[in-house]
Amino acid sequence: MITNSDVLTFFHQNPALSASVIEQEAGIPTTTLTKALAGGRVLNAKHLGSLYPILKKYGYVDFSARKAKVISIANHKGGVGKTTTTLNLGKALSILGNRVLLIDLDSQGNLSQVLGVEEPQKQVVHSLLKNEPLPIVSISSNFDLSPSDLELANADLELVQAVGGVNQLKNVISGLRSQYDYILIDCPPALNIFTNSALVASNSCLITLQPEASAMKGINNLFERIMQVRDRINHELKVEGIVLTLVDRRLNVHRDMLNYIRGGVLTNFTIFNSEIRLNVALKESQIAQQDIFTYAKDSHGAVDYRNLALELTGQRVA
Repeated sequence: MITNSDVLTFFHQNPALSASVIEQEAGIPTTTLTKALAGGRVLNAKHLGSLYPILKKYGYVDFSARKAKVISIANHKGGVGKTTTTLNLGKALSILGNRVLLIDLDSQGNLSQVLGVEEPQKQVVHSLLKNEPLPIVSISSNFDLSPSDLELANADLELVQAVGGVNQLKNVISGLRSQYDYILIDCPPALNIFTNSALVASNSCLITLQPEASAMKGINNLFERIMQVRDRINHELKVEGIVLTLVDRRLNVHRDMLNYIRGGVLTNFTIFNSEIRLNVALKESQIAQQDIFTYAKDSHGAVDYRNLALELTGQRVA
C-alpha cells in the first residue's frame, strides 16, 4: 500500500503535477492533498486508497518494484571533487525527495569521515571479503552511508584473488536496490579492483573533471576502462556524463579549458551544464563534517549541487 511519505516523495519528484487536479480525480476533499504536501496534515488510509490508482496513472511505481539507479563517481586523478560530489549530489537528491545511499569505496575513508563516521566496526570491506550484508549508517532522512576506512587498503590483493571478487560489490548491492532511488559510489583515485568493482555494480559512471590541463591528462584511460567493463562484464554500463568541478571563471586558464572541453574535445559524452564553482564553503563544510546544504544552504556550492541534482533527474534548473 502507498504511504503518506510515498505520496510526498512522488510529488517532489514530479513538481509539474497539480495537487488540485489529483484531488478532483481521486474524489478526495479539496485541499486535502495540498495541506499534506505543505506538511499540514497526514493522509489517512481512505485518502491513500483513492490516490493510489490516480498516481499510478501519472507514473507512480510501487516502491517494492523499484530498483535504485547505481552511479559511480569516478576519476583516477585525485583532488578533482569525487568525494565532494558524492556527498553533496547525494544530499541534494535526498532533499528532492529521493532515498539515497552513499558507498565509500576509497580506502582513505574521506566520505565517511566527513559524515562523522570514523573507524567503523562494520564497513564495506567486510561485505566484499566476508560476504556480510552491506553496513548501513543512517545520516539523515532518506540519506544513508556505507562506510570505509584504511582497512579497505589492505584488501585489494585478496579481492583480486577471490573467485568472482570483482562482482561481489554488485552482489551485496543487489538486495538493497529496492530500498533506494539512488546509490552513489565514491571511487578511489586509481583504476584498481575497487574502481572496477564499482563499475561492474553500476548503471552509469559520473566523471568529475577540473578544467585544467593536468586533469585532462590520462582521461582517455578512464574512458577506456569504462568501455572495457561495459563490453566484457557489465553491458548496461554507460557514461552518465561529465561534471566540471572546482571551476573559477576568473582564471584565463579555466575559461580557455572550459571552451576547449565544451567546444568538442569530449562531444561523445554528456557534459552537464551545471558547473561546480570553486567555493570555500565546500571545503569548510567538510572540515565541519557537514554537507553543504546543512553548512551553508545559500552558498554557491549548495546552489551548484542542487542544480546538478535537478539536471541529473531531468528537472528544470532554476
